[in-house]
Amino acid sequence: MKTGFLLFGLLALLSGFHTPASAQQPTPASHTESSIPLDRLPRSIFSGTQGPFHVQGIAVDLQNGYIYFSFTTELLKTDLNGKLIGSVVGMTGHLGCLTTNPADGRIYGSLEYKNDEIGQGILRSLQADNSPVEERPSGFYIAIFDGDRITRPGMNAETDGVMSTVYLGEVVEDYYGTTRNGGREVEHRFGCSGIDGVAFGPAFGKPKSHKNYLNVAYGIYGDTTRTDNDYQVILSYDVSDWDRYEQVLTQQAPHHSGPSAPLHKYFVRTGNTSYGIQNLAYDPSSNRWLAAVYRGHKSSYPNYSLFAIDGTKPARKAWLEGFDTPTRGEVLSLCEEGLQDSVSGIRGWHVDYGTTGLCALGDGYWYISHPDNGSDGKHHSSTLYLYRWTGQPQQPFQRVE
Repeated sequence: MKTGFLLFGLLALLSGFHTPASAQQPTPASHTESSIPLDRLPRSIFSGTQGPFHVQGIAVDLQNGYIYFSFTTELLKTDLNGKLIGSVVGMTGHLGCLTTNPADGRIYGSLEYKNDEIGQGILRSLQADNSPVEERPSGFYIAIFDGDRITRPGMNAETDGVMSTVYLGEVVEDYYGTTRNGGREVEHRFGCSGIDGVAFGPAFGKPKSHKNYLNVAYGIYGDTTRTDNDYQVILSYDVSDWDRYEQVLTQQAPHHSGPSAPLHKYFVRTGNTSYGIQNLAYDPSSNRWLAAVYRGHKSSYPNYSLFAIDGTKPARKAWLEGFDTPTRGEVLSLCEEGLQDSVSGIRGWHVDYGTTGLCALGDGYWYISHPDNGSDGKHHSSTLYLYRWTGQPQQPFQRVE
């Protein structure tokens, strides 16, 4: 889950009281359905104008009164008024969706290093000249930030002790893997382009108070000629023992320290989307997982931009559709909400925002990122707006005025 609402922490923040860092203890996110004092929550929070990369994800810490923004190669930490507290710089990969671990309060984010168009574009933008971009092997990590240590702008991801990483070998295998589809050999098993959406929440089919697991969603290439890339792929991990894997990432010599395999590999049939789940968020008030995507381009699908995955239902073993080689997988269910396509039966919504950040606050309230690339396209920013979930087919979120 992105966060839980903790009333005491919010009131303490707004009254000017701050708990000393030495006394702070990670607190599991609340699952109580208590009333949120909306008059105390900002209706909007501005990130400040940043550089050439757009916002990718957000995490909200209401207990301590902080917002975290991912701007691709930089992590920002602000207060609830948008005042900059600190930042982590020096990443040369793609930092994507963010989430908060309710067990220890740290911020987790997807981190990619790739040789594809996106990865090469990031490196070119970071260079001061037009020299050729150095090729490097692709690798996929979970970046883990200690928010308490982010105390000033410009802290270095490698040298200032604020970020550790865990390598996800399963993703690398699928990214480099080949398979047959439509009688031809194709690259990137399951259409895997890497990872993006991340969120903590209970196991599917378990109560909301159950132990939390980290779910990591694949990016999926939008190849309209394939039929085996119409599922979202989600890896599930128990991170309670990840301290044995965590290492500082030296980007010139990246480590391969991480779990050998996930606990589960889930599939969600949504139809193909452009680069898979961009932002994944668990809502404890409803036990649903929201997945925000860039719309796909296959005419046989409704190409929704928001899906709700049902957390109350366990995965079922089923044959996956569209595969040359018969393949069984753990298939999750979409919620029976929203619009429904009469041909495919897929349900979802058409929304304009969510792919650059959405975060559940409790009791159906959300902060959702509205990105802005500036008049010149080189100075990006994000404004978070407060919304309430309605689930209505035409407008699932209602802006709180």
